[in-house]
Amino acid sequence: MKIVVVGDVLLDTDITGNAQRLSPDAPVPVVDVDSTHRRAGGAGLVARMLARDGIDVALVTVLSDDAAAADLRDSLTGIPVTAGPSGAPTPVKTRIRAGAQAVVRFDEGCSTPPVPAVTAQMLSILSAADAVVVADYGRGLTSNPRLRGALAELAGRVPVIWDPHPAGAEPVPGVAAVTPNLPEALRSAGTGGSTGTGVAGSSTNGGIPAALHAAETLLARWHSRSVVVTLGSLGALVLPAAGLPQVIPAPDVQAGDTCGAGDRFAATLITALARGSGLEPAAGQAVQAAAGFLAAGGVSALQRDEPPVQLHSGSLDALSAARTVRGRGGTVVATGGCFDLLHAGHARTLSAARRLGDCLIVVLNSDSSVRRLKGEQRPIIAQEDRAELLLSLGCVDGVLIFEEDTPEAALERLRPDIWVKGGDYREDQLPEARLIKAWGGETVTVPYHPARSTTALAAALARVG
Repeated sequence: MKIVVVGDVLLDTDITGNAQRLSPDAPVPVVDVDSTHRRAGGAGLVARMLARDGIDVALVTVLSDDAAAADLRDSLTGIPVTAGPSGAPTPVKTRIRAGAQAVVRFDEGCSTPPVPAVTAQMLSILSAADAVVVADYGRGLTSNPRLRGALAELAGRVPVIWDPHPAGAEPVPGVAAVTPNLPEALRSAGTGGSTGTGVAGSSTNGGIPAALHAAETLLARWHSRSVVVTLGSLGALVLPAAGLPQVIPAPDVQAGDTCGAGDRFAATLITALARGSGLEPAAGQAVQAAAGFLAAGGVSALQRDEPPVQLHSGSLDALSAARTVRGRGGTVVATGGCFDLLHAGHARTLSAARRLGDCLIVVLNSDSSVRRLKGEQRPIIAQEDRAELLLSLGCVDGVLIFEEDTPEAALERLRPDIWVKGGDYREDQLPEARLIKAWGGETVTVPYHPARSTTALAAALARVG
């Protein structure tokens, strides 16, 4: 499977350091620079993400012949790049950060360029694609008539998704999905919005109703097979040409810098579609991937050897989530149990546990473990559904399922800083407390809420049939 990314590239430069004093010349911070990192942005970032995912990817774009273009080529090492002449300077966006806080951004070479030419070699690479991502950053490439004709032909036989830009060309008809963010969708539909990122649920942009109205307008105008509006922390709205709209919620993650989240969404969406997934499941994967990308540190994580991980998706991701939090100096909290038939007591215990640290991992007894502990009639709910119910709670960041009768082996893998149990447990009922101490962790209890138990709930349900 070969995925071709076609679109505009730019050079992103991140300058990071510490700011602990103001300049004597003006009331502005003085940033003591620690590092300067240059990376490909735009279509180049999408291609880099796909390559890190192990995808056979090629990039079709246009490049200048200036020094910034040479830096761009260096940052794309290992990715096959087919480029025609851009006829304009390389756009460079330089971000200066003090710690995790952005101080200022400088844009160079970002004035409107002429529509570039498209070479026969560029079109040849496109014609061999099994799937295509169009990453439009408003630099004119997607306005080229020859390229648009080729993309329209491709849209009839392979998945093509189009990530639009307010200054770019409209998508060609027939693409599988167009993926504007909410401000872009509102602006393109003429219903408001701006070029900023905005807040998906705020009163200034109307939230889900405004997103749906804009998506309906754009679906009719663009003649695509779907419009997928990304909504930031709310997830995404999927509007197919036939069928009901679907809102896909996003995991609750903390992210200071959202740069690259849309590119991560597009890269995951096209991969899932190319592998035969339906639109809604593919969008669900893309929402999870974008959230995991931000939780892992966003674009800064691309400098590390390991790719970003998804949260809220099973045992391996629970361990990865804990490593990410610990790597930032945060506190990992864990609790455990069967959690068969969730009730208010469970919810209160989990909420209290989450407030003790920076992430909460639930160590969950597997079905076979529950049967050995509770009898052949249990569990009432299978482990996959129990995990999904737990993960639907905003206070739970991951679930680690274990097969043994006790959680010690799972805890040895997870190594939480704090192990939490309900206040109905005595010290002699928690043999794992000694294990927690072995790596410097602590075991604590939170208030127990009597008259709330799975056994009592199951008995009540049995009485009513």
